[in-house]
Amino acid sequence: MKILKELIPYIVIIIVVVLIRTFIVTPVQVDGSSMYPTLKNNEILILKKYDKSYSRFDIVVINSDHGRLIKRVVGLPGETIEYKNNKLYINDKVVKQNFKMNTKTSDFEKVKIPKDSYFVMGDNRDNSADSRVFGTFNKKYIKGTIGIRLFPFNKIGKIK
Repeated sequence: MKILKELIPYIVIIIVVVLIRTFIVTPVQVDGSSMYPTLKNNEILILKKYDKSYSRFDIVVINSDHGRLIKRVVGLPGETIEYKNNKLYINDKVVKQNFKMNTKTSDFEKVKIPKDSYFVMGDNRDNSADSRVFGTFNKKYIKGTIGIRLFPFNKIGKIK
């Protein structure tokens, strides 16, 4: 009985950690250079699983048939998206992108984004397999947004 009393705090801690990682936040590791220069290979980030409202230019984690992807939301449900002359057009209007990209974006034809789906792209546009390759992603495959960078330690903080 005494051993059980001593183990209860450890059991509670384990349960709390499992619940937090399952429903609230969990670490994810960047694999590859598709989000360079914003994110670099092997950086450790915190995935906010509870954040299910996705805005334009949020960085999200997607579990898909193509593996786990970390990309930036560019197009929202019901919109049309197109790139012409290195400019982003949403519903035929130019939208400014306030983040650094590694390369210019190749032109692509207008895409109508279905209800409950998102058009995502990497910041390293020439080296990113994203919605231009795989198509749009239904929100059920998006696991949450990226909140902060944990590693490397000299770059800890909110990701823009």
